[in-house]
Amino acid sequence: MNEPLQLNVPLLRRRVPNLSAAARSVGLRPATVSDLCTGKIPIGRAEVRTLVGLATLASCSLDDLVLRGGLTSMLETGIKPVDLLAPLVRGGVAGLIARPGVGQLVLLAELCSTLRLQRGFATVLWLPDEDTPPPHELLDEPGATVRELEEVYALIARQGSEQDVFVVAERRRVMSGELLQLRSRLDESGTRPVTFALYDAYGEPGDSEAAPFGPLETIWQLDLDLAARTLYPAIDPLASTSTLLEAAQVEAAHLNLAQRARRLLRRYREWRAVVAMHGLDHLPADEQTTYRRGERLEAFLTQPFFVAELFTKRAGAWLPLHDTLSDVRRILDGDADDIDPERLRYVGRLAS
Repeated sequence: MNEPLQLNVPLLRRRVPNLSAAARSVGLRPATVSDLCTGKIPIGRAEVRTLVGLATLASCSLDDLVLRGGLTSMLETGIKPVDLLAPLVRGGVAGLIARPGVGQLVLLAELCSTLRLQRGFATVLWLPDEDTPPPHELLDEPGATVRELEEVYALIARQGSEQDVFVVAERRRVMSGELLQLRSRLDESGTRPVTFALYDAYGEPGDSEAAPFGPLETIWQLDLDLAARTLYPAIDPLASTSTLLEAAQVEAAHLNLAQRARRLLRRYREWRAVVAMHGLDHLPADEQTTYRRGERLEAFLTQPFFVAELFTKRAGAWLPLHDTLSDVRRILDGDADDIDPERLRYVGRLAS
């Protein structure tokens, strides 16, 4: 089996801030470089001179620029709270723990849409059995919809030699053993990495610490309080996690910002009940600053979705990871202290 390859985009972005202009200066097409960074052009199809040019710009070796063993690499989704706090593992399994009505299917629909359109993925909805409620919010977004195990395998085997594949399935496919069977067959077939996201049609494990999803590389737990305050995607910043962060398999700057963001949001949440009862003036001056920054960060981690444009009347936004990290750093460092938190709801990037 060929070892999967991936462009080291965080290294490239960090060392070459204005990548488009720099690429043009050495004779590379900015559109080609952008497509490589987003995954629209697989790294295996890149011209050698393009990779050499990028390595020269980043002052690194080709081994540093092209990562091998992509199963433990981050899959950039363009969704701020996902990429910052609970990154999706390429080739892994993510589980959505949520009660009904907090937006889990809309989040999965957005992932299908953006991975297909922004990253060039093949996206597949593996329908649940006929006794399980169908995921109506999801039906229009994946590129293909199938029900039987053999159909899923045949589709992935056909698409997986040319594209990464993202599959959404109901968690009972795990409990039946079908997901394990599918992944075992795919491991033997030599396809590109297949990434899975699991949801629960009934919302049964929403309050369980040990949700029956099987082993997961990423956990997205949705928060009822965030949903009640219409802060979507309602991803709980403290309960959601990824093995990429736990094992420090992301860039040091990303890990540091994720840890700082969690500490700030934890402190902010601890003070929310006090502020609701007694007002902000009851807090010490330094804690007032912490509270306000936590409020701003919580608002900024909302995101307008492309799949919801018809209902929200807001244009969708897709943020590259480096933009998300840059803007989160500005909030944490106090550079956004003069911005009203309400103005940070459902925006893409922070205003310059």
